[in-house]
Formats: sequence, structure tokens, C-alpha cells
Amino acid sequence: MFSVTILGNNSALPAYNRHPTAQMVHLNEQNILLDCGEGTQMRMLEFKVKRNNLNYIFISHLHGDHYLGLAGLINTLNLTGRSEPLNLFAPPPLEEILRLQFANGNTKLNFDLRFFPLPEEAGPLVETSTFRVSTFLTEHRVTCHGFLIEEIKKPRSIVPEKTQEFGIPFDYYPALQNGADYISEDGELIIPNEILTEEAPLPKSYAYCADSRFTTSFLPYIENADTIYHETTYLDDLREKAESRYHSTTKQAATIATLAHAKQLLIGHFSSMYDDLTPFQLEAASVFPNSIRTQEGETYNI
Repeated sequence: MFSVTILGNNSALPAYNRHPTAQMVHLNEQNILLDCGEGTQMRMLEFKVKRNNLNYIFISHLHGDHYLGLAGLINTLNLTGRSEPLNLFAPPPLEEILRLQFANGNTKLNFDLRFFPLPEEAGPLVETSTFRVSTFLTEHRVTCHGFLIEEIKKPRSIVPEKTQEFGIPFDYYPALQNGADYISEDGELIIPNEILTEEAPLPKSYAYCADSRFTTSFLPYIENADTIYHETTYLDDLREKAESRYHSTTKQAATIATLAHAKQLLIGHFSSMYDDLTPFQLEAASVFPNSIRTQEGETYNI
């Protein structure tokens, strides 16, 4: 399963029962938290998003609506007996911010909080056997990072009926999964790989484009992503305001999705000046038809 649950989709402050930015990506039984605005852990409880498999947190930038829920979440993990390490990728100053908070509260963490400062340029951050995460820079009032989460291509799947029919020994399976044909020890029997295995599903990718004014500078890093999340703070009639505040509009986000050849666009980070968000859906879809106005508590397949 590769999906994302929206925990918060508002900008700046809570309003109209919307909350500051946070998303939980579910990938191969791992939970990956993208940003952690105020109230994130309460939304996790409300939407029954488990903390157990949370091993990675990525913070895009140091505006409060993207990280002020982090210290509370870490403290809760500590109080509930977490012992596994937690990997935190964030702008460098956040390490000192957290240190001061915990030091002044005489809080000692019972698990290893591994802090990885985000680099000042695009590049890889994490690679495991099942996924990789890389970062790129957006254009915001402070240094701001986007993140690309990609599945690692899975080995080919064995077709049991065929391997049993031809009596293929089990120790040959790894070679088959890597694409090799079967060749018997005497060399007399050769069975093409495609008879014995099936191609695994194509790996998918999710691009998280955090706060940014309209720019094509990071397009090379998100091209052909299956799903793109792009902030849409304003409707399109406020393009000048969006530009001056280093944010984007509905149609600008949809343009990025179009240029990137994405399959699906998720929009969020809505300004608190809006109560009714229906126009956001309509405007984005007028440029990129498969646009989805995110709703808190909803889970979207990548």
C-alpha cells in the first residue's frame, strides 16, 4: 500500500475546523510524517493513525504552521514508551530549538532521536530496500524543501504453478526474481523467465511540494510523479498576493502538475480567509482535470 492521509490542510492557523499542515504517508507498513503543524498528534488520534510505525519525519521549513506540533508529538512518543530510533530530517536550526525545549523542561528522551540537517541543495536523503526519499528546494520566504518519495522496484513475482510444473528448485528462485531464465544443470532445458515469473507492479512516487510561489525550478525533480501535492493558498484571482507572499494559486499548482506529467494532483494549505473551498476544486480541475481538493482525515492512494 502506498497512500497519504491528510492530517492538516490549512495555512498559518486553525480555521473552519481545518488545521495546520501535516500528512502521513503509508508505505510498506512504514509511516512517514511530512510536516507537523500544531495539533498533529490530536488529528492522528482522531483519525486513528498509529504512531507505532512512525520512523521518519520530514519538516519542510521553519514557519510555525509546519513544525509547532513536533515537540509535543516527540514528548508523547517518549511518554508512551517508545524505544526505537526516530529519524528526523529538518532545517538545521530545528535541532537547537528542540534541544532547548527538552532541556528547559528537564525532559530526557528514552529513544534515539536522530537529527539529519537538510542540505542546501537537492539530493537524496534516505534509501531503504523498499523506498527512497530525496529533497528539492521550493521558492519561499525562508529556505523551504519539497520531498519526493519513491517506491523501489520490486523483484519479479514467482508463478508457483509454473515452477512446480517444471520442477524448478527453490534455490533458483532469487535468480528468477532478478530476471534470469532457468537453465537446467545439464543445459538441456531452458525456460524463459517470463513463463516462470510475472512483472511486479511499476513503482510509484509521491512529490510533496511545500510552500512556494509559482516556479518551474523544481520540475526536473518531480517529473512523472504519480501523485503531486502542491500548496494552493489562494484562488487564482489573487495571483499578485500569492506572488508577494511566496505562495501559489489553484491554477498555478495545476499548471505544475500538467508540466510534470503527473497522474493526480492533491491541493491544500488553504488560506484562512476562505470558508467554502469548493472554488479551489473547480479552478484546479479546470486546468488539470484529476485535481483533488484534500480533506482532513481522508486517505488518498498514490
